[in-house]
Amino acid sequence: MLAEWYLWIKAVHVMAVISWMAGLFYLPRLFVYHADAREPALRETFKVMERRLYRAIMWPAMVVSWAVGLLLIGVIGFGGIWLHVKLTMVGLLTLYHFLLGRHLTRFAGDGETRSSRYFRIINEVPTLLMVVIVIMVIVKPF
Repeated sequence: MLAEWYLWIKAVHVMAVISWMAGLFYLPRLFVYHADAREPALRETFKVMERRLYRAIMWPAMVVSWAVGLLLIGVIGFGGIWLHVKLTMVGLLTLYHFLLGRHLTRFAGDGETRSSRYFRIINEVPTLLMVVIVIMVIVKPF
């Protein structure tokens, strides 16, 4: 019974992480287009898209990822260096999430001054962190 329950919890965790990562990949891409947009109507459309993505998808997905992930740690224990590295990378993803939230607030108030190039560059951050996380979870090199 515990094994079946564990697999269901793990499945929820994977679905939440996929949803969160999709937002972490997509929101900076919206910021790229928003930073280059000059028409007021288009800028307003980006504001709505960004707000909905961040608040309705990314936040809940992040909370579920963390909550279910901590539940899984409760089941498997907090052993292995791989888990410490993974959690460090997830912590960095969380900080990145909050950084995107700051940019969202600036865009919402028409106060964002960063260029589309900046957003293209930071759009690579979640990919790099994801690579390390997946290696830690699947390969468990240490």
